[in-house]
Order: sequence, then structure tokens, then C-alpha cells
Amino acid sequence: MPNSLQLPIIIIACKVFENLIEHYLPADLSIKITFLDYGLHETPRNLKKTLQEQIDQIEEPSLIALGYGLCGNGLNGIKAGKHTLLVPHTDDCIAILYGSYATYREQFDAMPGTYYLTKGWLESGSNPLDQYKKYIEKYGESQAEWLMDQQYQNYRRLAFVAQDPSDLERYRAKALEIAAYCQRWGMQYEEILGSDRYVRKLLETALNLERVDDDFVLVPPGGTLMQEQFIR
Repeated sequence: MPNSLQLPIIIIACKVFENLIEHYLPADLSIKITFLDYGLHETPRNLKKTLQEQIDQIEEPSLIALGYGLCGNGLNGIKAGKHTLLVPHTDDCIAILYGSYATYREQFDAMPGTYYLTKGWLESGSNPLDQYKKYIEKYGESQAEWLMDQQYQNYRRLAFVAQDPSDLERYRAKALEIAAYCQRWGMQYEEILGSDRYVRKLLETALNLERVDDDFVLVPPGGTLMQEQFIR
């Protein structure tokens, strides 16, 4: 399905957005979609390498919508090649899960010391409790506790953000287990039901690039996605 640039549309996104994208994608559109593993976030250089490989193997010049934010600089230096890239103008996927950058900033200003849990990070084991268990295996309990204190002692809130109430129900037991562990630093546990707005807008904008606004970074053919483009 072409868009306003008459380019075929391809979506490459984190698996955390799979249900949302599949739900809001019009059934009559033939769009190639690739969902990548949650765990790539743990090592930004691996995320960059995998994304670049995905982009480079697309032969026909296309509009590629990425379901990612800057993600720990994992997208810094991504080259568009022959394609046009459409990328959410966010530091990470939390703003996308909230539904807008403005909502993310409101939450950040109200409680800056927040560690976020998401469906994807719970499934991939990317959270303080699982990290602590890995540290124990590698360094022993005493060193593991010291390392964890260095990383998490300044956080004040543990927030589980989900788009769907069913995800809150499904993952609540695991989230509460992590919250109980994080009480050692005085973290307060909170559940936040996000919004599908950003994902819907990504799809709508991919279909009509005339709608591009400050919520997105657009990289033309031959361009490179740079960290500076995400500064607001």
C-alpha cells in the first residue's frame, strides 16, 4: 500500500507493540511487519545492528516505520539507505506506551525517580529482581547487593505501564514480586494504564506523511538517524 510518497510501507517494531499494531492496522492493507525481540533493548548496540540489518535487506525503496524511540541510543547512527524512515520522537518506548511525549513529561516532572516495567521487559527478564539473581550467580550475594544499590538507590517509584487492562491482570503477580524486592529502596508501586494514541498516530502518519509533526523524526533516503534529532 503506497503512501503520499508513493512508497510501499514496512513496519519494524518492538514486540511490545505487536497487539496494538495488529489491532489498528487496516485489514485491507498489505503491509510487511517485523516484530523484534524485547531483549534487544538490553544491549543497544545489538538493537542497532539488528535494525540496520533489517533495513538493509529491504530491496525496494520503502517508507519504513520504526516502532522504537531512541532506546538507549540504540537507534543513533541508523542509516536510511535507499529508504525513508519514520520514527517516534521519543527517548524510549515509555512515551509511546503513555500515548504522548507530553504525558511522559508530565509523569517525569511529577516523579523523576521512576523505574518502569512493561509487558516486554517482564517477559524478557529485564527488571531489578531478575538482574539481582543474575548478579548473585556471577558475583555472589554481597557484591550483587552493592551493585544493585549503586544502580537503584535513587529511584522512588516502580511503575508498571500497560495499554491493556488484561496485561495488568496477567503480569501483576510478577510486577508485585519485583515491587516487594524494590521496597528495599523505598520504591512505591504504581500501575498505569497507557494509551494507544501514539501507535495509532504512527500508522496514520505512515499512510499520509503530510501529517508528520513534532511527534516524529523523518529521515530521507541517504540520511542518518542521529541522537541530536531527538532533543526537544
